[in-house]
Parts: sequence; C-alpha cells; structure tokens
Amino acid sequence: MARILIAGGGIGGLATAVSLARHGHRALVLESRGELTELGAGIQLAPNAFHALDLLGVGGPVRERAVHIDELRFMDGTTGQRVAGLPLDAAYRRRFGGPYAVVQRIDLYAPLLAACQASPAVELRTGARVRRYTQDETGVTVHLASGERVRGAALVGADGLYSAVRRQLVGDGPPQVSGHTIYRSVVPMERVPRDLRWNTVTLWAGPRWHIVHYPIGGGRFLNLAATRDDGATEAVAGVPVEARRVPGEFPGVGETPRRLLGLGADWRSWVLCDRDPVARWTDRRVVLVGDAAHPMLQYAAQGACQALEDAVVLGRLLVGAGETAYGQRFGWFADERRERTAATQSAARAMGQRLYHPAGEAAHRRDALLSALSTEDLYDRVAWLHGARVGVPGAAFDQPPNGGRTSARHRADALLTP
Repeated sequence: MARILIAGGGIGGLATAVSLARHGHRALVLESRGELTELGAGIQLAPNAFHALDLLGVGGPVRERAVHIDELRFMDGTTGQRVAGLPLDAAYRRRFGGPYAVVQRIDLYAPLLAACQASPAVELRTGARVRRYTQDETGVTVHLASGERVRGAALVGADGLYSAVRRQLVGDGPPQVSGHTIYRSVVPMERVPRDLRWNTVTLWAGPRWHIVHYPIGGGRFLNLAATRDDGATEAVAGVPVEARRVPGEFPGVGETPRRLLGLGADWRSWVLCDRDPVARWTDRRVVLVGDAAHPMLQYAAQGACQALEDAVVLGRLLVGAGETAYGQRFGWFADERRERTAATQSAARAMGQRLYHPAGEAAHRRDALLSALSTEDLYDRVAWLHGARVGVPGAAFDQPPNGGRTSARHRADALLTP
C-alpha cells in the first residue's frame, strides 16, 4: 500500500486518514502540536455530516456523545420576539436522512482519533510541523520545521486556515479578516437558570450583532457565542476578555439574551477570518481539504461538515489509484467539491450580513419575511446543504424542488431570500 502524508491532525486530517485507510491506503498524519486533541467549544452537525460520519464508521459514537436538539430557533435580539423556527423532529429526519445535533469539539474528534489509533494503516505523529513540500514523478517530500524530511506517495494539506501547504500551492497570502469579533464562553449547566435551559440552537439577531447558544457535552454545558460586526481589522485568536466588558459590546440587547451574556465567564475573543473560493486546489501529487481548501465563516454551521464530506469523497476517488494516478484523482476530487464548498463559503458570508446583522427597517423586513415561511419552506431552503449524501455518486437524499437542476450557488441564494 502506498503511504499518503497528511499535514494536520485536526478534524479534517483525522477524517481523511480514516477514509484513506478504509479505501486501501496507508496514511501518516503529521500534527504540529505536541498532542492530538481539540480544545474548542461547540460544533453543529447537520444530516450531511452524519451521513459522512457513518461512511467513516464513527457515526454511532458521535451520536452517543451528541445532544440531539429540537429546533433551530431565530429570535429578534432586541425585542425578544420569536421570528422563526426550523423543527428538527421526525419529519426533518425522514426528509434529510439523519439528525441535527450539537457536540463539543472533543466529542467529534475523539471517535475519529480512536478510529485512527485502531487502524494499522494509520500512523500518527505529533510535534511535526510541515513547512513546505517538494515533489517529483515518484512522490512527495515534506520538509518539517525540525529539518527532518518525510517521504510519501502524495500529500493532503489539512493544516487549516493558516495552511503552509496552501501557502505554497495557492499563494494567496493571509486569510481575509471579516471585521467580525466573536466572544466565546462555556457555562456549566448548573449555573444556567432552568427557564433558559432550551434544547435548541437559538440565534438572537440584533443590529450588527448576534448571539448563539446551545447545550453541549451531553447537556452538561451551555455553549455561548456572541458576534459583533465591529470592523476589526487584525486577526486575533483566543484573547481573554473581562466578563463585565462583553454585554457592553451588544447595544440594544434584549432582556433574555442579556441574561445569557451575564452567565458567561472566562470569555475569549477571536476575529473571524475566511478566504475567497479558489479554482486551484491541487498541485500534481498534492491536494487541499477542509479549511486549507475552503475556510468559511461559522454562520452556515458547515465548516466541520464540509471537511467530513471532503474526507469521504477523497477516499472514494482514490480507490484503486496507482502510483501515477494521484494528480488525476486529485483533480477529480477538486472538480467534485469546488462548486458546493464555494457556495457554502459564499452563503456563510452573506448570512452574517443579510440574515443576522441587519438594523432598523431592514431587520423588520427580514423578520416579516422569515416569519411568513412554513416549515416546508424552511426545509426547502436548507435542502441543498443538509440533504447531501456524499460518497454516493450522483445521489442526494433530498433534492431541491426543481430536481437539482440549479447550481449550488443558486440554491445558496434561495437560502438567503425568504
């Protein structure tokens, strides 16, 4: 079996390793950190993610760790009024072929890590920061920060937003700063008043800000994420913030979301970044996946979902690949994934402006339009995202009303046009 190198041991890297091993390849994961773990807070997983996880053989363990919520709820963050809700009940699961659930990042990561550790075809290395690569007609050499060189038949860049592999392959400079600052806190559920313990993903939309909360960790914690469109120009990550400062960043916030913000402690802030979609993901024996290929803002809740889809598709397309076939197969992978991921990137950006952050009359129009949508209308608008079944060529569990003839970009616009 040929050995494929994977730069990055995050969710996308481990999922790719599992997929490659399940399809007859050996994988060597090169992780820059000193240990394999995930420190982040919450992730939302739509049915398309669970379909991918099932194909990777870890859907069961993730379901067991997940919180299966009842509704995606959209609230006016200033008036406190309910605007719309997307039920995640049996009808939703029938339509899209799986649940919608939320997890703590480690609850998604740990089953993938266990699957890698259980596979004789996967090798995991920590403290191995990839700096660059060289390649020839027989393979790829990865150059580590330590000075060591590692040889493989091909290289998958799964090294995230600041990918060294992408820097060499695409050369598009630093990520694009969104101008949005997100404040995150995880609150023990025993500190949350009972009247605020909602089994929902709830979004409170205000003028140039929004607040999201949902239970994680099997219901032991409340995940709080509060985002402000503040024009930030410098990328920062994980900066501690005094708790008393956070509510003041959200002018006009209503009583209930203000109570929620008051629960937060040990707040940290990030300035959100993404990148423009690009046409080129491959360089002969080198390919990008996940955030290295198509980093997106959090607003569509699809970043991890798309990385899992990437892993499944790449594994399937490499079945039977010979020593000279990597460039061709990687090209097929990029062709299959490019439009869908670009549409998701674009939708995530637009949702922040057109759905979550309008003010004044624009917010009133949004609320009126959203509140007029039926449950089936809402299902139709998310079908292109939630209903995808990757790994099954040409198949989708749920087709849009026109039978799938429109592009992913047009379906993204439909999601944003109530």
